[in-house]
Amino acid sequence: MEDSEKSWIQQAVAGDQAAFTRLVEAYQNPVYNLAYRLLGNSVEAEDAAQETFIRAYLHLESYDPGRKFSSWLLSIASHYCIDLLRRRRMNLISVDDLPPMVELSMPRATQPEQIVIQGQAASDVQRMLESLDPAYRTPVVLRYWYDMSYREIAELMGVTESTVKTRLHRARAKLAREAQNTLQNADEDRVYAQTAV
Repeated sequence: MEDSEKSWIQQAVAGDQAAFTRLVEAYQNPVYNLAYRLLGNSVEAEDAAQETFIRAYLHLESYDPGRKFSSWLLSIASHYCIDLLRRRRMNLISVDDLPPMVELSMPRATQPEQIVIQGQAASDVQRMLESLDPAYRTPVVLRYWYDMSYREIAELMGVTESTVKTRLHRARAKLAREAQNTLQNADEDRVYAQTAV
């Protein structure tokens, strides 16, 4: 952890609101991105991010400096989002918005057809995430978008490392099936379009 971050945390615990504001500014994008990946709706993700920071501020004295601050903060966000999803008992990932992390991880398109292909790829990824139950979606997002270790994910989710590994294995298998179905459907659409001409 950077010295400045440690200082901000200590100052925030002592009641310095400006120091907490610096922490919010440093972590607002990762918290929002995690909430967006789990909830799939930009407005709900903004609300979840705001609620995460409110909860972090109210419970800042419970933060253990032995842990990474980012892991502690993302665990608050993750638990809040999972609670929202459990209450709704349905998947709410939307393909209307381009997922921010996918957009950042893909090379910038320069041609119109590249932009369309990248947008479709991002929509496919979001749709495939939608097919996962939150218990499986969360470890996938934390592992592949936030590069967290199995141990960090286990701590964040309150499960064992073996449970995380099992969930990731099952999630990858389901995502592979979804990807295969997407490719088959695209091939069938292409063949149909060619025969219709």
